[in-house]
Amino acid sequence: MSVAVIWITIGVLLILSELLATSVVAVFFGLAAIVVGLLLQFGWIETASLQFLLFGIISLALLFTARGRCKRWFVGYTVDDNEQPSKLSQDIGNRVLVHADFIQGAGRVVLNGVQWDARSDEPLKSGDVAWVVDNDGIQLHVSATKPS
Repeated sequence: MSVAVIWITIGVLLILSELLATSVVAVFFGLAAIVVGLLLQFGWIETASLQFLLFGIISLALLFTARGRCKRWFVGYTVDDNEQPSKLSQDIGNRVLVHADFIQGAGRVVLNGVQWDARSDEPLKSGDVAWVVDNDGIQLHVSATKPS
């Protein structure tokens, strides 16, 4: 196996490793290795020192010039709390059905066909109707009286 094929193989493996580590770094080392392999294949470089020098220069040049632009393609969009209000706040005032008896203030309710963990200061039994008065993340606070 020639040295050029080794460089190209290493380059392909580095690019494939980027699928596992999404830091968008290995792909530039992989591209640089492929370029060095191709330059070797065409006979434009021969010495090992020039191979490693070009690999380093090409890697760093690609890393510093293209990483910022390419990273945006691989990072998903996230919503800040300020950008979109929580949908859970829309459930306040909705009617729920108690699914499991409340023991020491904790139980389960059904809201829109989905079971939720819930808390209440009132003794609620399975089958009772309650109303959502607040939420704390994925836990609802319910009451037997409808909020106004």
